[in-house]
Amino acid sequence: MPPPSDSGPSTDSADSADRPPLVDRVEELLATGGPLPIVAAGDPVLRRGTRPYDGQLPPVLLARFVDALRLTMRTAPGVGLAAPQVGVGLRIAVIEDPAPVPEEVRVARGRVPQPFRVLVNPSYEPVGAERAAFFEGCLSVPGWQAVVSRPAAVRLRGRDEHGRALDEVVTGWPARIVQHETDHLDGVLYLDRAELRSLSSGQAMAERWNAPTPHDAAQELGFGLPE
Repeated sequence: MPPPSDSGPSTDSADSADRPPLVDRVEELLATGGPLPIVAAGDPVLRRGTRPYDGQLPPVLLARFVDALRLTMRTAPGVGLAAPQVGVGLRIAVIEDPAPVPEEVRVARGRVPQPFRVLVNPSYEPVGAERAAFFEGCLSVPGWQAVVSRPAAVRLRGRDEHGRALDEVVTGWPARIVQHETDHLDGVLYLDRAELRSLSSGQAMAERWNAPTPHDAAQELGFGLPE
């Protein structure tokens, strides 16, 4: 957003000089007013990890950035998006899953609707030893999916966009989303954790591996699944 028209030249210059580069970067991203470009695998920003968010963005700019992440995620469409996926190295992610899936998929994957949420400085740790393996995709690796074995339940800690503490146990598909997006903030892509023999194109997924579980894929492609 441009400065007010009644600002004097010297004030504009001083404000620009004092403004952190990260603020300029986010302002530049938001200038188009539409969905943000999603960074693809191979860009170093996806591998550098992120800085904890400690107020680097003014509250109004943070709110605008969160709105842009939500719009970008929904437009893609996806069920989660992390700040580095739009080129911003801050520990912020958004998740939302309307879960419009058949009942057998809901039961097999534990996929239930998740309202829009903002995760600030999230971390997770496994709860129990149970693991679940399903195909995952990523907006930064378009056109491909692979099976990832993950803890079936995790304890999520962090804060929301208003600074309120988060400390809860998340299970099923929501736990997978939390892990996937938090991994992005650590410079980890889902392919780093995947059974690479399961890597499948979008066409193969549609034609062969669209069952609620990846058991048939495991048998035919030759990879293991957790007990």
